[in-house]
Amino acid sequence: MNILVTGANGQLGNELKKRTALLPNADFFFTDVEDLDITKKDVLDDFFKGNRFDFIVNCAAYTAVDKAETEHNQALAINCQAVTNLAEICSKYNSFLIHISTDYVFNGHGHKPYREIDVMDPISFYGISKWRGEQAARSVEKGIIIRTSWLYSNFGTNFVHTMQKAGRTNDTLNVVFDQVGTPTFAGHLAEAIWKIIPQLTDWKEGVQVYHFSNEGVCSWYDFAREIMQQCKLKCQVFPIESKDYPTPASRPFYAVLNKTKIKQRFGLSIPHWKDGLLEMLGNQKKHL
Repeated sequence: MNILVTGANGQLGNELKKRTALLPNADFFFTDVEDLDITKKDVLDDFFKGNRFDFIVNCAAYTAVDKAETEHNQALAINCQAVTNLAEICSKYNSFLIHISTDYVFNGHGHKPYREIDVMDPISFYGISKWRGEQAARSVEKGIIIRTSWLYSNFGTNFVHTMQKAGRTNDTLNVVFDQVGTPTFAGHLAEAIWKIIPQLTDWKEGVQVYHFSNEGVCSWYDFAREIMQQCKLKCQVFPIESKDYPTPASRPFYAVLNKTKIKQRFGLSIPHWKDGLLEMLGNQKKHL
């Protein structure tokens, strides 16, 4: 079994690298833009002339939500054009595409956990670019789209790292409490992907969409308080409304994902978000 992972230097890509032992019979090829620019069709075509893969896991993404409001071309190149290129390659060489998407394809006006069949209505350009990427991914003969939310890990820039840094340098912080979702440890999503792949070998279900996040629900304020508590930081966190912390891009107020479909189809048991944070911080301490 040959597996190509794109965007391998990002949060999810790095967590996938750490867990390759979960698929002992697989051969892995990890790439990022320096090795393989998937936004360029001719580069991808040339690469596949000498390489064949049973599975392509696309972790590559433009994730600068606020910058996407002005950097339309950059966001579309990575979040849409690159997916179009990968989808064409998958169709040409009979590869299975696993594409990672986001809760930002929803408008956040709901009050019940979003199901895979719920109407997409992105309210930011980042969300629009990811929505268009999903449309591209749906063109393959066999593939799955996994939407996730509030991703963090020990790699790259994310909310946990931002709060840790702020908590060490500030006595108080204001964090929005009216945006609700589920923090997701990228390590748990990586484990799920490697557990899912062996169940895809005789796939006859076309393209399916699944939701994956950790279990539980919280606000950014609740998440920040938990980070301070688990890191034993004395910084006090105060709740504020989104209107008091304006950003260039609109965020969904409600971004909770219903995970029933992925749990039932692949027999997954998903940890609570507090357990994910505890594991991430435990891994962090090992490398200090």
